[in-house]
Amino acid sequence: MTNNQNEPREFDAVLGGETPPIRDAVLGGIEGVKRRLVSPNIEIRIAAVQDALNYQAEGLNLIIQSLHDRSRKIRQTAYHLLRDRIEPQVKQVLQKYKYWDLFERIDETLNSGYIYNTYKKFYNRQVASYDSQIGLQNPAEKAYVLDDVVYDDITSFLKEPEVNKVEALIFRGYYDLWRILPPNILKNIKALFYGPYDIDYQISWTTIQDISLILKAFPNLEMLLVRGGDDCRIYSEPWEKFISLRHEHLKALIVETGGLGRDKIAQILSLQLPALEHLELWLGSDEYGGNSAIDDLMPIFSGDLFPNLTYLGLRNSEYADNIAAAVVNSPIINTIKVLDLSMGNLSDDGAEALLNCPAVNQLDILNLYDSCLTEEMVERLKLLDIEVITDTLKSSEDRYCSVSE
Repeated sequence: MTNNQNEPREFDAVLGGETPPIRDAVLGGIEGVKRRLVSPNIEIRIAAVQDALNYQAEGLNLIIQSLHDRSRKIRQTAYHLLRDRIEPQVKQVLQKYKYWDLFERIDETLNSGYIYNTYKKFYNRQVASYDSQIGLQNPAEKAYVLDDVVYDDITSFLKEPEVNKVEALIFRGYYDLWRILPPNILKNIKALFYGPYDIDYQISWTTIQDISLILKAFPNLEMLLVRGGDDCRIYSEPWEKFISLRHEHLKALIVETGGLGRDKIAQILSLQLPALEHLELWLGSDEYGGNSAIDDLMPIFSGDLFPNLTYLGLRNSEYADNIAAAVVNSPIINTIKVLDLSMGNLSDDGAEALLNCPAVNQLDILNLYDSCLTEEMVERLKLLDIEVITDTLKSSEDRYCSVSE
């Protein structure tokens, strides 16, 4: 039996159809995979990435290289093939890969529900609850969950010999984490989830933490996800200590709430975040503090505020139609690759504005998951030459945002 990787196999593609003429070439072996990876046909390239997995180390290297392909679909295919593999070189590459640049950020909402999204992976690290009886194991490869209710665990965590190797942290609690963790740990954290993490907490029971103080405390943070409520009348206190600052490294800012107030939106937009690529705000219901309006978001739409932005998510909004109309008439529609208006009350009127904008066809993804669209409008949206997500529609009469309590 031969191990020649250049010989065609049963899964190799053939040029010229099922019964090719003699002049047509069989695209077999690893060389055939390489040739198909530069094809102008995206489907052929996707198949080539998938086939590369059959060619051991050399094929694996081709998949790793495909993580940086110009096509989002190729990057997505490569990521899915690699995400659960255990080879050291794969783990090393994925730890440095831009998690928020992929479909997975959207997919988590589709698969895990709106509020109690307990990640299996966070920042491309396996999520693990910290257990003081076990201690840290491969800390650079884990995103550890800490709970401020179990304070003894926090104390043990801080005493771990390899605690400085932890780069991703999920803190399920109420307190100011930066008052607990010493500076030598804070500076190493690159990804932080802060707030209620599972069904033990309602999203409105906790206030979202002061983002400016978090960023000041974590100077090398690349990804920040905060979750909680913002009902100023009952639950939360104003960010009296909020400081407008510049943070050089933050690339993804995600604020998940059932109601985000206009004052806190203004404070977020006063931050200088030159590296920001992913901005995601859950705007929510006025009943839970979401008292913003389209004018509060206008600084985003110029494209000047966050010049490197590729993903704009203004989700869970009661005025999604107004957002759609503003975005398509603004410069930012020409620079972003993902527009996410999901979980809000977007109707056919807002979708019509999107359809009438030629620049929408330059997006990679238009996410309208759990909107208030008719089936007729969904069929029209499917004609766009981009990926359009319209799963789980509300009734067109039910104009509400998906997450409030």
